[in-house]
Amino acid sequence: MSEHTKIEETLDADVAICGAGPVGMALAALLARRGVPGQRIVLIDGKSLGQAISDPRSIALAWGSRLLLEEVGAWPGIGAASTAIHQIHVSRRGHLGRSLMDRDEHDLEALGYVARYGDVVDALARACERAGVQVLRPLRVSGMEESPQGVRLQLDDGRTLQAKIAVQAEGGVFGEQPDKTNTRDYGQTAVIARVSVSSPRAHRAFERFTDEGPLALLPQEGGDGHQYALVWCVQPERAQRLLDLGEDAFLHELGEAFGERLGRFTRVSPRVAFPLGLNADPRASARTVAIGNAAQTLHPVAGQGLNLGLRDAAVLARLLAREMTPAAVDRFAAEREGDRNMVIRATDTMARVFAGTGPLQSVFGLALAALDTVKPARMLLAELMMFGRR
Repeated sequence: MSEHTKIEETLDADVAICGAGPVGMALAALLARRGVPGQRIVLIDGKSLGQAISDPRSIALAWGSRLLLEEVGAWPGIGAASTAIHQIHVSRRGHLGRSLMDRDEHDLEALGYVARYGDVVDALARACERAGVQVLRPLRVSGMEESPQGVRLQLDDGRTLQAKIAVQAEGGVFGEQPDKTNTRDYGQTAVIARVSVSSPRAHRAFERFTDEGPLALLPQEGGDGHQYALVWCVQPERAQRLLDLGEDAFLHELGEAFGERLGRFTRVSPRVAFPLGLNADPRASARTVAIGNAAQTLHPVAGQGLNLGLRDAAVLARLLAREMTPAAVDRFAAEREGDRNMVIRATDTMARVFAGTGPLQSVFGLALAALDTVKPARMLLAELMMFGRR
């Protein structure tokens, strides 16, 4: 069928999920796991599965996210290709003080994992296929109309889809979104790449705060040995310059910003960049609800965005499996308020307060040193990162 061919047909479902990324597919698989017939769940996405699986981005999965993915049978494929994080080292460039979180304090196999986005999509797509979930792709929703009885979605191939509940799970990136009720442009751009180093520290992740924003290095095994997924947050003008630099010059600037904890930076993949901001709105209508990036786009500091979205999916699946009603949507909003607000406030504070210069940064360095000596506080922070507010 050509993309211009129109089909006059009305489909019917209990749940229509707009967006078949990790959060949307996790919701579909969890709904099926909780007893909703797979054929009554419809996933809609504008990309083909092949396009999604080929996405090379790296993503951080908290321990709690692993438990969720294990529940739907998606973890074996992801875990085999992921790299475990045993320790997280947090520091402030140019100031004394640091903190080290370690899996041994929590008696866990890992604090989290680093996986390729495409591997996560592939594993979840297989879980949805096993559950019999209907998947419409590549296809887009061109219109949506809500009534007391349900939601009518107009698809761009001419078909319509009538659902009891519609879930928006496709958020995109900050620079491409309309403003929500809680929005903030951080004036930062994330430069993303994979880098190799001369002296790797196996299974240790780094979060280093600089004057311009955080610099994260996440351990990730590559074809040539130890590599790291780099997320370097800088001012937009510098980001463009970093994209334009030759490899040697880029690696030199990265070494100046990060320091020598991993020796020299020896190689970098092609670089990409995207603007950073907060864009959140927890409101839902009677039969339409947003989860993941569609509800709250966050700064990548501490790697909480996807993990927060997966917790959204877990709670919504539990409630909708009981009843596909506006009451379930209302309960979802109430149950998720605390966790969402806590993560939004924490990432917003870190993105704003821990960038810049001045005496406050020295206080931050001392706070990191204090955190490293107060075990209960350090453990609480790690547990919030792994499981959210419970």
